[in-house]
Amino acid sequence: MAQNDLAQIPYKQVSFSQDEMIRRSESFYQFMDKRRSVRDFSDKDVPVEIINNIIKTASTAPSGAHKQPWVFCVIRSSDLKKRIRALAEEEEKKNYAGRMSERWIQDLLPLGTDDVKEFITIAPWIIVVMKKSYDFDSNGKKMNNYYVNESVGIASGFLISAIHNAGLVTLTHTPSPMNFIAEALNRPVNEKPYLLLPVGYALETCAVPDIERKSLEEIAIYYK
Repeated sequence: MAQNDLAQIPYKQVSFSQDEMIRRSESFYQFMDKRRSVRDFSDKDVPVEIINNIIKTASTAPSGAHKQPWVFCVIRSSDLKKRIRALAEEEEKKNYAGRMSERWIQDLLPLGTDDVKEFITIAPWIIVVMKKSYDFDSNGKKMNNYYVNESVGIASGFLISAIHNAGLVTLTHTPSPMNFIAEALNRPVNEKPYLLLPVGYALETCAVPDIERKSLEEIAIYYK
């Protein structure tokens, strides 16, 4: 079916007064500004219903030609988390031992990150975002996906926001190379790991670096 043959339905925009729009946008910014990357996780359980809603929220992201080129692999198995952690740490040791530049390592020092990834086994859930470079039709023929990296990146942003909105914490982890994750999860050849996210509660004694975000003047240029 061609795109212009798709059934059209009325779009009902949610409307607010201008004052309410300002209030809501400010409130949402203040809430999101509290989001932090956390490395010290509690093993406290999180109901699967919350994880399901978080993933469904991520799936509302726009994508090239509406191909939705993503799969979210949700891991609870302790054995599988242990295996992935071991493989991730193996790659990270190689990164810190030579793959990463000295400048890169120095830039990471204030954040307290290293090759030990215990959060993979401690957090109750791990979500691995997989990008689908292409799909297959019912006859096994390849079907193109478009703007895959951009689409999956937007969905990942939705996912991280949904995690924060649920009162949980996460950390973006991208061990490079990441092919070992696809092999550990036995994913098909058209799926590649994009991002690994531990999801859960922060440890009560958790501390995070005292960072500041760039000001509006530094990140926005207005053409009036």
